[in-house]
Amino acid sequence: MSTRVVVTGLGTTNPLGGDVPTTWEAMLAGQSGVRHLDDPWAAELPVRIGGRIAVEPGQVLDRVKARRLDRSSQFAMVAAQEAWADAGLRAPGTDRPDSDDQHEAAAGDGTEVDPDRLAVCLASGIGGVTTLLDNYDALRDKGPRRVSPLAVPMLMPNAPAANISLLFGARAAVHAPTSACASGNEAIAMGLDLIRLGRADVVIAGGTEAAIHPLPMAAFANMMALSKNDGDPQTVSRPWDQARDGFVLGEGAGVLVLESEEHARARGARVHAVLLGAGISNDAHDIAQPDPSGRGGTRAIRQAVQSAGISASDVKHVNAHATSTPLGDVAEGLMLHAVLGSAVSDVVVTSTKSMTGHLLGGAGALEAVATVRALADRTSPPTINLDDQDERVDLDIATKARPLPDGEIAALNNSFGFGGANVAVAFGSAGGAR
Repeated sequence: MSTRVVVTGLGTTNPLGGDVPTTWEAMLAGQSGVRHLDDPWAAELPVRIGGRIAVEPGQVLDRVKARRLDRSSQFAMVAAQEAWADAGLRAPGTDRPDSDDQHEAAAGDGTEVDPDRLAVCLASGIGGVTTLLDNYDALRDKGPRRVSPLAVPMLMPNAPAANISLLFGARAAVHAPTSACASGNEAIAMGLDLIRLGRADVVIAGGTEAAIHPLPMAAFANMMALSKNDGDPQTVSRPWDQARDGFVLGEGAGVLVLESEEHARARGARVHAVLLGAGISNDAHDIAQPDPSGRGGTRAIRQAVQSAGISASDVKHVNAHATSTPLGDVAEGLMLHAVLGSAVSDVVVTSTKSMTGHLLGGAGALEAVATVRALADRTSPPTINLDDQDERVDLDIATKARPLPDGEIAALNNSFGFGGANVAVAFGSAGGAR
């Protein structure tokens, strides 16, 4: 019998808010976190808008420690600390037990996790790109002695995962999936596997990205991936709209605390939702373009539904990948029809990227947080800026906050990335899970 996995903690920092409650309130209100970039370098770029996080991490983290972290790690730490506290677990650094006897005593209050049974799966699509490029500038302009001795541990893609493991003392495993825009969802899928395989009781899982820098922005713009719309920034990210012309780059992180149901029950934890299953596939079609037939994504979504042990009619909500790219949005509609069949007409679909922009390696994780909240609150957040729906996309897309059905229901969270990566995750409502 497969181990059931539940979600007991949520955390985020992103363009809409510095925590989950603020973010969720902004999502339901249909607010946008996309703004003009006021950085001096932005004036020279073809794209001058982005989704900067709403609350700078220096306002939340210890300033001395924050200076030793790349911005992507700072985001991950902020989100992980919120998720950990939301799960009702002991704050890091507060009298963590050192011996088995001390741990056994502390476990009695339900706030302690055995470090040998705690794992981290924290993804990033690019890693510490700002640290890398800033140190290259220092090397070029001032010589090798000005390169930071901390450059490597700051820029490596597994730095966010490693820093979280140090903060919480996680010793079961530390993984850092890097699969472009599917990374955050892949980390959640890996966390599911770790618990199901019996290698951990609790996993801190999610994704982070901090790529609003002139080089990544110029690169994405030159490959025609970013929207070059010079209008009101808050109207530029427009998934499924006829006028969409590319995504808006955002930054931030999303983190979930995953836990075996047995472990969560034993400590009396609150359960937000059940992580039912996941599916992973690859297109093997093109390094940057999705397969227009949607075959790869279809396999991932179908695997997620099958591994969840649910039927198509159980799915009532989808937080779609839907980045606002002309090709990708249409392909995802084909995938959902292929897997859900006629049941797709009863599914409320949304793209929260319309409000946050695209967080790359952090996208799937933030959208997982939104999916869990949608199930818990029985409300789908809207897709904003959808004025003229592409007629090739036959989906019921929420343009305002919409109620979801009562009873036990399921929801999907889709992520697709450069290189052909596809990851879908299935969540279920928490009824009967505690």
